[in-house]
Amino acid sequence: MTSNIECFGLRVNGSKAFIKFSSLCLLALSFSIAAQTTAPPANVPSMAGSPTPSNLNLLQYDKPDRSDKLLEAATKEGTLTLYTAFRPQDLPLIIAPFEAKYGIKVKSWRSGSNNVTQRVIREAAGKRPEVDVIMMPASEMEAVYREKLLQPITSPFTKDLIPLANPAHKNWTTVFMNVTVHSYNTQLIKKEDLPKTYNDLLDPKWKGKLGVESKAEEWYSKVVSVMGEEKGVKYFRELVAKNGMSARLGASLLHNLVIAGEVPLALTIYIDLPEKDKRAGKPVDWFALDPVVAQGFNVAIAQKAQHPAAALLFYDYMLSPETQKLLASLHYYPASTKVTNPYPTMKIEVIDPVVTMDTFGKWTKSFDEVVIKNSSSK
Repeated sequence: MTSNIECFGLRVNGSKAFIKFSSLCLLALSFSIAAQTTAPPANVPSMAGSPTPSNLNLLQYDKPDRSDKLLEAATKEGTLTLYTAFRPQDLPLIIAPFEAKYGIKVKSWRSGSNNVTQRVIREAAGKRPEVDVIMMPASEMEAVYREKLLQPITSPFTKDLIPLANPAHKNWTTVFMNVTVHSYNTQLIKKEDLPKTYNDLLDPKWKGKLGVESKAEEWYSKVVSVMGEEKGVKYFRELVAKNGMSARLGASLLHNLVIAGEVPLALTIYIDLPEKDKRAGKPVDWFALDPVVAQGFNVAIAQKAQHPAAALLFYDYMLSPETQKLLASLHYYPASTKVTNPYPTMKIEVIDPVVTMDTFGKWTKSFDEVVIKNSSSK
């Protein structure tokens, strides 16, 4: 039995419609209907700490005294709530300097990007929003933007960011690039034996050694598109048929399986993971085949933020040279041109979140049929 689901302006069809966004779509639709037809109970108290008009106006304020006004208003609010899909091991390293510098408490909730998206939409539909700042990958952020749950921001730091970091609507900004590379176990594979092109992976010596993240349809769509759609789909069919593919749920899990030797070579790993563990002395390293696929990891302020000044201060903080330098030291690909990029010679192909949302059903179906159905999945 097949199904058709339309949400966020896209249509997902086929038996795998519930991959990644379908549960989100159904959740959003159900809560939207409830919000439109059900009045809030009379005994529900109004939300404390509602944002004042002056604090909201700061989000678009660009006069010379902006920083003074912002710090004063943010200090009065004293706290903010962050929902994010940021790496759990690095999140405290980002939050602690902000809290120490400004004396503002950050209440953070961290989960997968799908869960973050669902919670933001659920709270908005229930008219009980708690989130102030959202940080997650660009495609999910685009979904939230299409639900009109973000607001435009003016920040003095956006002018220093790489191209494509700032959409015209200004409802989100890229903090860093999630760059997808290929990692390998250095005890099982010699550096001199690594493939130089995707076609080299068709060699029989890679049979039974390859792994992929089971929700890597965005990476897949970009690689196939760069190869030429017909040629790219044919390539992946041949690769999986000849040498097999182990599909694992979660980039971190796949990365750890590479270190353990269970998956000798993984095709879809975010660059900071193997770079960190390589430097820690673990048996892992990475390389990159052309095209090198990247997606923005974005920051935004919720439409109904209860602490808009503190949220804006955190927004600026994430884009500031000091934090961008910190991100670079943690082996991320920073969005700022004002700091030294740890990967200066890397040419990346950036995923367009608008295109991803508009064509998600097509590429999910193709990735599932070409790669996942013919892989050993766990």
